[in-house]
Amino acid sequence: MRFQGTKSYIATEDLKLAVDAALSLEKPLLVKGEPGTGKTMLALEVAESLGMRLIEWHIKSTTKATQGLYEYDAVSRLRDSQLGNDKVEDIANYINKGKLWDAFTADEQVVLLVDEIDKADIEFPNDLLQELDRMEFYCYELDQTIKAKNRPLVIITSNNEKDLPDAFLRRCFFHHIAFPEREVLEKIISVHIPKIKKKLLKEAIDVFFDIRKVPGMKKKPSTSELIDWLKLIVSDDIAQEVITSKSKNLVPPLYGALLKNEQDVELLQRLAFMTRRESN
Repeated sequence: MRFQGTKSYIATEDLKLAVDAALSLEKPLLVKGEPGTGKTMLALEVAESLGMRLIEWHIKSTTKATQGLYEYDAVSRLRDSQLGNDKVEDIANYINKGKLWDAFTADEQVVLLVDEIDKADIEFPNDLLQELDRMEFYCYELDQTIKAKNRPLVIITSNNEKDLPDAFLRRCFFHHIAFPEREVLEKIISVHIPKIKKKLLKEAIDVFFDIRKVPGMKKKPSTSELIDWLKLIVSDDIAQEVITSKSKNLVPPLYGALLKNEQDVELLQRLAFMTRRESN
């Protein structure tokens, strides 16, 4: 199996090779990059391209590694025993299977997405070392070892909010999704907005990259935010006129799709004011 990208996802050659390498080595693929560069979407598109089912595990700050394996609901069992429910005789009724359990016991090979692993506690990756390496874990309540019928393709994403343990990194194939160059960005936009005019596309991308180059930006706009912004621009004639008039010194129209905090808006407004004053 080889990943070739899809009609809705423009994958660079090095990204395709990274997916293929993870499949060949049977190792988790750890994907890092700026928010909005398509890390989560990669898992969806890989599953579609390879004809696999996708199992998604979205990590939060409160997520524990054991939740990916299973959770034993002792409280429900105690309540049912007090009510005289016959189901208490089978402890399996109170085992809530996690995403790894689902992936391991699937009859076919699946794609398992562990999304934004760096949101969890620093010990979270270490707690999954053996399970992801050996593709098995032990359920004490059932006295049973859960082994993977078919080794899943594990895709792990990280926004680099915190460093991951070296022992965990050694077990992964790593790929960094760099921010796309202009040519790749144009291809991505043409997929999502196929009818956009070339002149508008050129001027809008110029504005976009000018904003990203501004020093001191708290949050640079991402690819996904550029697409949202362009969808709004295309549907607004006045905004199109502003963009194509080459007024790059002004805060762009419909900037709320690109800029996500007041500090960055104020920074651009100050720069625009200073530029106008110097030109006068």
